[in-house]
Order: sequence, then C-alpha cells, then structure tokens
Amino acid sequence: MVWTPAQLGAFLDHAATDRLYALYHLIAFRGLRRGEACGARWIDGDLDESLLAMVKQLANVGRMVKEGAPKTHSSSAVVALDNATVAVLRAHRARQNEERLAWGSAWTDTGRIFTREDGRDLTPDWVSTHFERLTFKAGLPPIRLHDLRHGAATLSLAAGTDMKTTSAMLRHSSIWITADLYTAVLPDVARAAAEASAALVPQTVTVGESFGTNGLRGVGSDRQ
Repeated sequence: MVWTPAQLGAFLDHAATDRLYALYHLIAFRGLRRGEACGARWIDGDLDESLLAMVKQLANVGRMVKEGAPKTHSSSAVVALDNATVAVLRAHRARQNEERLAWGSAWTDTGRIFTREDGRDLTPDWVSTHFERLTFKAGLPPIRLHDLRHGAATLSLAAGTDMKTTSAMLRHSSIWITADLYTAVLPDVARAAAEASAALVPQTVTVGESFGTNGLRGVGSDRQ
C-alpha cells in the first residue's frame, strides 16, 4: 500500500518539526531502504553536488544493531538528490550540530547522518515504530516505513520518469524487477503519457463526439 501524493504531503507537513523528518523525507522522495537511511554517513554524501552514495546499512540482529554492506551489489550506488532534499539535509545537519554542542564530550561521533540525540546509531526497528506513531497522530492510513520506498517509485513513474531511471534510483539489479513490482502503476502512467502526447497537437475540430451534441461523427463511421 502506498499513500496518495496528498496523503504523503499531509504526513510530511505533520512530521516537519520531528528531528528525524529528514530521514523520512529522504526515503519518501529518493526511495532509500530503511537500513540504508540509518547507515548513511556524511562522508558518503556531497550536498554541493546533490549526491549520496549508499555504502553502509544498519540492520537489527536480535537485540543488536549491526553495520554491513547494502542489500545487494547493485544497491551500492550513488543516489541523485533533488534541491528540496538537499535543503532538508542541510537543515538537519545544522540541527545535529546543535545537538553535538549540547551534548559536549558525551556526544558519540558515529559520522552518521541520522542518529540518536547523543550521536549513537539509530535502531532501525525503532525508526519504523516512530514512523507508525507519527502516521497515527497525523490521522493517515497505516503503512509500513518500507512502503515509503514503494511510494517514491510510484511518484517517479507518475511524474513521467522512465522505467530505467526509476530502476536506477531504487538500485534494483534489473529493470525487470522494477517493472514487475510496479506493474499496477504502469497502465495509469501509460494513459497519462498518451494524454500528454495528444495534448501537444492543437486542434479546433473535435472528431468522435456523440451524435446528440451536433458534433462530427466518429472517424470511419458509415453514412447511410
């Protein structure tokens, strides 16, 4: 299940002041996996170039949090960031620097983009639970945090982005995986593309209107 654009906007508005807003924003628009977002490091990104490399991920292993490589070989790639996401990450970095100063010598320097208040690693399961609480308080239909990743793909396709580019954003090993996962979205995208193509051609005469409106009869109709 994915939210509509309006529902996603309502969630982001509700979560705008949350200290982990940037994490949810990043997943929602660029399709990161939960573990990738939790494991992302400042050293892996270049906000001036609007890029973020997926190098590490965090995962729950029993009651422990373990660092490892991304899910697959293709997952270890660079994600392009839009201007709004870059601005959100810059604001998040400023907030994190304030927390670093407030904690002083008690701050744990993990180098992560998203951390606890004292700099320690986030627990991915806790991040999901926190997301569910924000969703409930926003009065929105419940979805999984992972569904924000699916939503990012749906938004990309609905915006007219081609399948190959969307697949690269998600870092799937094959474009066919992306196509198979989002088959339900494709008819709507195709219809929108068809309408957009037709709208490019200016016409003053409309062919094919119903007979009762005094419009022209459909192309190929017989006159008897």
